[in-house]
Amino acid sequence: MEERLQKVLAKAGLGSRRQMEAWIREGRVEVDGQRAELGQKVSETQRIVVDGRRVHLKPANSDAPEVIVYHKPLGEVSSRDDPEGRPTVFHNLPKPRQGRWISVGRLDINTSGLLLFTTDGELAHRLMHPSQEIEREYAVRLLGDVDMPMLERLVDGVELEEGVARFAAIEESGGSGANRWFHVILKEGRNREVRRLWESQGVKVSRLTRVRYGPVILERKLRQGKSRPLLADEMKALYEAAGLDTPVIVAPAPEKRIQRSSRKPRQHAARKRH
Repeated sequence: MEERLQKVLAKAGLGSRRQMEAWIREGRVEVDGQRAELGQKVSETQRIVVDGRRVHLKPANSDAPEVIVYHKPLGEVSSRDDPEGRPTVFHNLPKPRQGRWISVGRLDINTSGLLLFTTDGELAHRLMHPSQEIEREYAVRLLGDVDMPMLERLVDGVELEEGVARFAAIEESGGSGANRWFHVILKEGRNREVRRLWESQGVKVSRLTRVRYGPVILERKLRQGKSRPLLADEMKALYEAAGLDTPVIVAPAPEKRIQRSSRKPRQHAARKRH
């Protein structure tokens, strides 16, 4: 069976489909001795080489994909290597059984919270693609005055440099005066989007933590700098959210799960109008 080259490379765990597309454009990939073309279809019998090294393709069911959730602390960068020598999120991760970890999105150095990593490049691609509208939920502490008209504007949509952006929902979650906490939901992952949306209204984000990505919630007991594998039911929910068939899964027993109630905004919170 033939599949598009970028999809085959992503499935092999080399990176997200978007990364593989970039590698193909850059001429880093060859198929049967010829420079590969974007969108080219290949089969598992063909010789595929990336940066001079052959990629050995395996049947889709030969190795179960892995997904872990990591609690990122402040001060870590989301890249694999940092030219300034700062600590990266990859330094604290366990070694995968096969392949390498692919980050599902990023968090900037001043943002803490939930990051997902997987060895399944197709899953990473789907979870990050805007068409899937995967929810990302954040806890935000603000400096400045916030009123209902402001919240309504942020849900209706405000103009940023690259176009209109909005929160899918906003819920006030504590604090008073100049230090108030809110939970907000996005359905896309633009650079520093949460901060820029609030800054467009003249208020400053003083603390930002991602607490949920799709169906996966950051438990309070998962300490910063620590990770854990997803359980079988979490893997199933994540693949369903990405619109993919659930693979054969190797995961810890359900009784080991750390429980935390969801912080989805309640019905009375500001929401996007339809």
